[in-house]
Amino acid sequence: MKKIKQNSNVLFFFSDSKKWLMKVSKKQQFHTHVGVIDHKKVIGKEYGSAIKTNKGKIIYLLEPTIYDYVMKSQRSTQIVYPKDLGYIAARTGLQSGQKIIEIGTGSGSLTTFLASVVKPRGHVYTYDVDENFIAIARKNIERAGVSKYVTMEKLDIKNSKKVPQTEADMVVVDLGDPWTVVPQARKMLKGSGFIVAICPTMNQLEKLAAALWENDFFDMEFTEQIVRTIEAREGKTRHSFRGIGHTTYVAFARKVTTPKELRKTIPDVQEIPEESSEDEGLSTVEK
Repeated sequence: MKKIKQNSNVLFFFSDSKKWLMKVSKKQQFHTHVGVIDHKKVIGKEYGSAIKTNKGKIIYLLEPTIYDYVMKSQRSTQIVYPKDLGYIAARTGLQSGQKIIEIGTGSGSLTTFLASVVKPRGHVYTYDVDENFIAIARKNIERAGVSKYVTMEKLDIKNSKKVPQTEADMVVVDLGDPWTVVPQARKMLKGSGFIVAICPTMNQLEKLAAALWENDFFDMEFTEQIVRTIEAREGKTRHSFRGIGHTTYVAFARKVTTPKELRKTIPDVQEIPEESSEDEGLSTVEK
């Protein structure tokens, strides 16, 4: 069993709303409303074990996951939540060994997640124009232990004459005006590669969709992930009163190359199917 050592990261878990992620130091005590957590009592214990505070409250010692690092990251900007991260990974087929470009590092939560999946053979190259954001993101990425798989650089890709990378499997854009870097994203992607954009508003989606179509992207999808938690207790299970509402829309598209004579104008809404055709081509048995 894995034991907690000096400088190990531990998630001190009291309840869903009261949990703290910190590095253990034998000289440190952490004061909370449920009592004092004495770090020296933690060192040598196994992950998953429990301790009591001086007020007799039970604290569980959990090994942090990437989810924990994302949710407990220092924030200079709005983060991309796990509910969106999971769908991004599934929709794009994110996997170890891939080369990922991120335009807009922000707090580094998305960077951390991407690196945790593409390691150990893949790499994330992330770019931002704000040195303060980069400094905060670097701390979050180092804390999660994935800095080896991330290259960070201050660079304004919008105005860069030459793109810094090519043949990427995916380009992730987290900017207020993602449509402005679609041409650059196309240059950095390999054929069939994904562009993924984080868009908090529908106005952003509209402008982005037009830019994607004009730059020869296809297989477009625009989504919003909604997660509703359940309070499951015998005899009184119900929906949670707490929850995360709208956080962002996520846009997906893939780089294609269409001969000029076959290129169409931007499609009218009437050309977009109202019903999903995901199961077209399946036999009755397969359905």
